[in-house]
Amino acid sequence: MTTFGDDREQIRRLVDDWVIWRDTGQWERFFTVWHLPGRMMATWFQGTAHEFAEISQSGFDKGVRILHVLGGNSVDVEGDRAISQTRMEIHQRADVDGVSCDVVCTGRFYDFFERRDGRWGLVLRQPIYEKDRLDPVDPAAALELDRELLMQFPMGYRHLAYLQTRIGYTVKRDMPGWTGPELEALYLRGAAWLAGIDG
Repeated sequence: MTTFGDDREQIRRLVDDWVIWRDTGQWERFFTVWHLPGRMMATWFQGTAHEFAEISQSGFDKGVRILHVLGGNSVDVEGDRAISQTRMEIHQRADVDGVSCDVVCTGRFYDFFERRDGRWGLVLRQPIYEKDRLDPVDPAAALELDRELLMQFPMGYRHLAYLQTRIGYTVKRDMPGWTGPELEALYLRGAAWLAGIDG
């Protein structure tokens, strides 16, 4: 018989494994974190875990570099379902309008987990984007952003979206942020998940 502490430890380990295996391209190990097909949501991608891996690898081969750093974690468990929230940062480096830049976006991974046949696995990952910044790698470099384009994106991931758009990605513009209806809808969906309601 497992305890809440055991469940939380197993889930946190999966959250940690996701980051290491995704960021280093260890895809076969990465898939063991999920109950496939799983669903991954991001600013630049929405689809299955396999599709996410394929597109991430393709981007890596073209020079796209995205890294994740994790912080505190909280897990709510109800029977064989759980919601995990983990403080995270997304780090991406790319050329923006001819200037090499780093963007850092701070937020949370809001994860839907389920235990099937005795094994916890990730069913859905929905990041929450709370704040971000963009800096030239060379502090002496001159960077002038297109303000009209920049202001089209939500505050929580405005600069991340700008960078990703500039390198050719189509960015989803209604992701959950620090506050707002998208965040409230996500919380309601999480509560329904814990109550055993799908949708």
